[in-house]
Amino acid sequence: MQSMTPLRRIEAGVLEVAYVETGPATGPPVLLMHGFPYDVHAYAEVAPLLAAKGCRVIVPYLRGFGATRFLSDDTPRSGEQAALGADLLALLDALEIPRAVLAGYDWGGRAACVVAALWPERCAGLVSLNSYNIQNIARAMVPDTPENERSLWYQYYFHSERGRAGLQADRRALCHLLWKLWSPTWAFDAAAFERSAAAFDNPDFVDVVIQSYRHRFGLVAGDPALADIDRRLAAQPAIQSPSITFDGADDGVRPPASAAQHARQFTGPRAHRVVPGVGHNMPQEVPQVFADAILELVAFAP
Repeated sequence: MQSMTPLRRIEAGVLEVAYVETGPATGPPVLLMHGFPYDVHAYAEVAPLLAAKGCRVIVPYLRGFGATRFLSDDTPRSGEQAALGADLLALLDALEIPRAVLAGYDWGGRAACVVAALWPERCAGLVSLNSYNIQNIARAMVPDTPENERSLWYQYYFHSERGRAGLQADRRALCHLLWKLWSPTWAFDAAAFERSAAAFDNPDFVDVVIQSYRHRFGLVAGDPALADIDRRLAAQPAIQSPSITFDGADDGVRPPASAAQHARQFTGPRAHRVVPGVGHNMPQEVPQVFADAILELVAFAP
């Protein structure tokens, strides 16, 4: 297993962000954003593939994960999409990166989509699992098919205090179950899970996770400091950046969608691909496929 070390730290917005950087400092920048419940090790195989091709690769821990910390006790422990996007933008600013290829899945893909949609000048290209990953909170209470609703049981669980207590009491067992359900064809071992599970010991992990899954259903208020971003996201802004979007054919969270299903949200060049035998943690399941897509956009970017 590749080691994601050493960790660097930088103050960015409301956070001290812990991140891994590899590749030449002068190379085209690529930011790799992990999801829930995963961590930077989702990119342990992708990062060296990109670095070997000359990219400057940055892999941060999201808020509530790993060694990333809030700078103030007064900052709401929000996991809402506006916060994830604002964190990524602040990290680009702190690292003095004017423009980068952004890639991610789950929460990290959402952060990348937010920046691509609201600050297109900062996104040279986008790789996103599950295509347009910006939540339409106004429609959150519109029911899905029974089969798709069944896969979201964990979200409804987190809406209750019983769910918060369950996550607090045994976050490793719960997250291990999600790994298995979401990537049923991925034969990860105990060591791979434990390597990432250490990131869930962050003191803000539970608060950030619970707020995220309640906010997306309109059940709790967001961070007032992010209200303007939240308002802009409610308009479901289109993504102009060159994009490659994926679905895993065996994703246990989101069933594969056709390119036409999200066509309105992508106004720039876009390719959509469904990958057989892949679940929800695509970069760790098929790192070469994920890395190759990023390199396509790096080559395309001016």
